[in-house]
Amino acid sequence: MASVREAGEATVRQDVRNRWLLSAPALSIIFLAALGPLFIMLLYSFMVKGDYGDVKFWQFSLDGWFKVILERDIFDDSVTFADAHLSVFWRSIKLSFATTILCLIFGFPTAYFIATRSERWRDVWLFLVTIPFWTNLLIRTFAVQELIRNEGIINSVLLRAGVIAAPIQMMFTDFAVMVGMVYVFLPLMVLPLYASMEKLDFRLVEAGYDLYAGRFQVLRRVIVPLVRPGIIAGSILVFIPALGAYVTPRLLGGGKSMMLGTLIELQFGQGRDWPLGSALSITLMAIVMVALLVYVRGVSASGSRHG
Repeated sequence: MASVREAGEATVRQDVRNRWLLSAPALSIIFLAALGPLFIMLLYSFMVKGDYGDVKFWQFSLDGWFKVILERDIFDDSVTFADAHLSVFWRSIKLSFATTILCLIFGFPTAYFIATRSERWRDVWLFLVTIPFWTNLLIRTFAVQELIRNEGIINSVLLRAGVIAAPIQMMFTDFAVMVGMVYVFLPLMVLPLYASMEKLDFRLVEAGYDLYAGRFQVLRRVIVPLVRPGIIAGSILVFIPALGAYVTPRLLGGGKSMMLGTLIELQFGQGRDWPLGSALSITLMAIVMVALLVYVRGVSASGSRHG
């Protein structure tokens, strides 16, 4: 019996060893392509900035982290909050949250509509939802720009109809950034919601109506609790990329509506302050990690409540 048990344990150890060997190439790529750059950013954030960009290696300093939320006056050396950075943080979180809410408002009925169609038509509607992914993000952002600029389609139609006397300034505002991000990230909300609604037992909805519940009550008491994992997943899939968006805020917001992605690029480019840019990058990653933890806890709590 002992020899049989030892042979079994040896087989298990060999199987584990083989699995690790087979996983080694993928793990190496993940480490080099993901963890490697993050480690470099973390290292740069604790170094002294160079005179013309880059960093002075092995000269450690906390100035990069200090300047994330604080700034030192060049005349009297007093320390105050970095209002410019804090406003960018607030604008990024605010616009990302607003984008998530708007995507949920537009995406929920869209996903419900698709889920209640026949199986043949579901594929057609899902195909239409995924079409924007076939086009480059830059081109899609330029398309939004053509809609909302002063000489764009919306202003031209309103001027011809006599609704307005002068073009409405929509470009280079928070509104423009939010519209662009809602258009870009809306499919990321629709697809997880549809995946949850497709599994929904609509007999429960009919039972709610049979028990004299109104439409709003059925929505609040039956549909929303059952599709909560899809709502949480879609919200995370929208909020995280919106928080670090660069192309859309850069083109539609310009310098007036700067977000975190634009601020980080500015430090590595014109600002030539790589430690500060690295510290801002790690801060952005920390915010994303907090959002992911909220998502995991939300899904776990939802799963425990609904079995």
